[in-house]
Amino acid sequence: MAPATTHHLYPPFPAELPTAPLVSVSLAKLKASDGAESKAFFDACRSLGFFYLDTTGSPLGCSLVAEAERLNDLQARFFKMPNHEKEEYAREKVDPFFGYRHGDLGTCHDDGTPKRNESYNMRKDDFEGNCEALPHPSLIKKHWALLQSYVRHCRAVIDLMLTHLEVHLELPIGTLANLHRIKERSGDHVRFNQRAIQPYSDGDAKQGEHTDFGTLTILFNWLGGLQIRRPDTEDWVYVKPVPGHASINLGDSLVKFTAGILRSNVHRVVVPPAPQDTITRNSLVYFSRPEDTVVLRRLRGGLIDKQPRAETVEPEMTSQEWILRRSVGDLKGVYTHSGGLELRPQMAAGRV
Repeated sequence: MAPATTHHLYPPFPAELPTAPLVSVSLAKLKASDGAESKAFFDACRSLGFFYLDTTGSPLGCSLVAEAERLNDLQARFFKMPNHEKEEYAREKVDPFFGYRHGDLGTCHDDGTPKRNESYNMRKDDFEGNCEALPHPSLIKKHWALLQSYVRHCRAVIDLMLTHLEVHLELPIGTLANLHRIKERSGDHVRFNQRAIQPYSDGDAKQGEHTDFGTLTILFNWLGGLQIRRPDTEDWVYVKPVPGHASINLGDSLVKFTAGILRSNVHRVVVPPAPQDTITRNSLVYFSRPEDTVVLRRLRGGLIDKQPRAETVEPEMTSQEWILRRSVGDLKGVYTHSGGLELRPQMAAGRV
């Protein structure tokens, strides 16, 4: 049975609109080590770097979807807090990366408050007790157990996918997982996102083009807006939200670890298609990252050893340094194995 969602409460995604060719991968079949499903998963990781994760028939998946629905309600309540209260937890006050971030759009709501794109990053290490927790508003603290459970369920899904990747890459089991231990410090985090109702802008769309910095991203959307750039045509197409499914994409670290065997695809967030463009858009994201001290470089063994060596050697840096420089430093933009880093002058807040 498919888990219950609230997608039916939103305006429908237009049926006639071309959409991204994401394959659907069954979490239940991955858990059961189904060979054909595992191959479909690996093929998607190599060809597009995006796929749907179907949670139907998976107790873990059903828990994940149920918690995502509750967290979507929670983030709506969080973003309704007065701006001055949210700003007490701004990045500038609590951490260079984690915390509240916003970008004013230059227009106002009917009540006179400025329209904003907003995000709130909550690190995995706070929920796992790996360090002293950063300050959080009481609303978040009241739902700490829910967030802890969501983090652990996301990580269970990610660890399963890493194991399947190890098998197909012909690496010793644990090679990737041991770079992503949940009890070690990392950039893993839950992100609340809210984009205000706004007109489409070519400039904003261009600025928002990016690849994810880390390993695997789990995304729940209720409205359209996410677009990927098709590698075969270079066309931008929407990713349609599908009830009971998460959108999964690979990040830069897996490209680096595998010498380009796996793909981190370029994507962006734009205004939802009509009639969904009249609704404030929220999304819920879990970003997984290698441990802070892991150096992002080509691994050894299996299929990776058969990959050609690059003519130029990329500078090596730790996961923590890569994430900070990619997110708030001097390396913002699009990263590919073949083309390196294509820099962007500025990235918009709350882009996913």
